[in-house]
Amino acid sequence: MTKCSILLVLLVLAACNQPATTMESVPAAATFGADLAFLQEHTSLVVLSDAAAQAQVAVSPDMQGRVLTSTAQGSEGTSFGWINRSVIASGKRQEHINVFGGEDRFWLGPEGGQFSIYFQEGDPFDLDHWYVPEAIDWGPWTVVSESSGHVAFEKTMQLQNYSGTDFDLKVDREVHLIDVDTVNAHLGLEVGVGVHVVAFESVNTVTNIGSEAWTAESGLLSIWILGMYNPSPATTVVVPYAAGSMEARGPVVNAAYFGEVPADRLTHDDEVVYFKGDGEYRSKIGFSRARSMPTFGSYDGANRVLTLVQYTMPDHDALYVNSMWELQEDPYAGDVVNSYNDGPPAPGVSPLGPFYELETSSPAMALAPGEAHTHVHRTIHLQGDEAALDRIAVAVLGKSLEAIRSAFAQ
Repeated sequence: MTKCSILLVLLVLAACNQPATTMESVPAAATFGADLAFLQEHTSLVVLSDAAAQAQVAVSPDMQGRVLTSTAQGSEGTSFGWINRSVIASGKRQEHINVFGGEDRFWLGPEGGQFSIYFQEGDPFDLDHWYVPEAIDWGPWTVVSESSGHVAFEKTMQLQNYSGTDFDLKVDREVHLIDVDTVNAHLGLEVGVGVHVVAFESVNTVTNIGSEAWTAESGLLSIWILGMYNPSPATTVVVPYAAGSMEARGPVVNAAYFGEVPADRLTHDDEVVYFKGDGEYRSKIGFSRARSMPTFGSYDGANRVLTLVQYTMPDHDALYVNSMWELQEDPYAGDVVNSYNDGPPAPGVSPLGPFYELETSSPAMALAPGEAHTHVHRTIHLQGDEAALDRIAVAVLGKSLEAIRSAFAQ
């Protein structure tokens, strides 16, 4: 069974077994204050803040140090992260995966294949045997330092892959609130007046604390950061890609995760791939190292929110883990950048969210004892005047807001 069909079954089961999430239980346009009040009832929080700019970021030590949500305009501002209120409120651990939500969560790859850490050695690649490792799915991470603008966590863990290779590792994770001047430097422009900004980054370091080197022959791990956001019918994911022929760089986009994506949901020109982030149709896309660029994002025209994601750009010859749920011919032919759009897993079945995701992965980590690898994932939300946002979109993504809005025009 392929990864796509297995995940379809998984999500059907999850939607049936987990507490139902409905549009009534999650406000269509939740404010940060409303989400914050809810979260403080159910989990510990560290709230990073910049009082002058009203930027706030809510981070949960109880949920593996994940960023749950953020805002650019204080308590009454838009809450950018998707959170699964019903699952969080239940307080009950789910068997295969705990879908809490959040704008930046730490995972590890690969998900499938002979080097998977989600299946035990010898087990079939099926739903009954798939489990997210506990260390990245359940339970608190230790807070080692915090201030108004940062919080740092650590977690040691022991994992074993499908081939029986053991990994002893330590994860150091820091979440930093980023000020506007630093955002300007990262984007290479002045954001300017009329735009509210909240930006943060997670700095994720994995250290091999075992006695054996991690090798490609016995399996490697990768850092995998996933951000879940509130969808809207007016949201489009925008992914610039590296030009070049199919022969030189391979396919522009990998759209095979959940079967063919209809043309009214996925399209591209010579510079950019457009992908709907409306939470109405399950689909996923990915980009190889040969096609990936250092910045991508989305535009929500309903709420006038331009979201940009940046990450540690790898070397050209880096390997990436393959997460297909099968024994693989090439276990290092994975993607660097991904985007997922949620939707009903089957007719009549509720979606998990709905939400959409922007994701990045580190290269496969071949680490000797004591060696470490760091992957940075940066999220920038800009909200406000469309003329100002348009200028930023053109400069950073290479497309105007009008071009983005019209990508799927009927």
